[in-house]
Amino acid sequence: MPVRRLLPAQAHRLLPLLHQVHDLHLAHQPARYAKLPGDRQMAAHMQTWLSMPDVYALGYLQAGDLLGYVVYEIEHRPATPFRTAEARAMVHQICVDAAHRRKGIGLALMNATRSRARAAGVQVLATTFATFNTASAQLMSRAGLQPVMYFAEWRADDYLK
Repeated sequence: MPVRRLLPAQAHRLLPLLHQVHDLHLAHQPARYAKLPGDRQMAAHMQTWLSMPDVYALGYLQAGDLLGYVVYEIEHRPATPFRTAEARAMVHQICVDAAHRRKGIGLALMNATRSRARAAGVQVLATTFATFNTASAQLMSRAGLQPVMYFAEWRADDYLK
């Protein structure tokens, strides 16, 4: 299978794809997203993040090239008076190289994430995605994720315009 776990020391490999997805978000929501720092600082940040307990990166590799990746975290949410306790795999980032999209790579990454989460006893796979990102919405639907709520925000900068 071309999906493999990426270790924290391999975080630098994510940068070209991370730039692609971040540039998309920055173009659509410039008030919400900052320009990325230099690659050295970004690689260090990603390596630190991937070194945290329960944070994992999977990569889709073909002939040694990284064509896509997903970063997810196993979150243990305690019960409250309003909700039952749950462990969930929260997908924080997913990106497929622009030249390789619509070939099943994103779905393979989501399926591998689900499989690993289930093996860890996790019963919920969740994510968020931007409203403009219809490709992510379609991918998540194909992966079996269904919207359960909407996240809305107000930004003072938008109000002042």
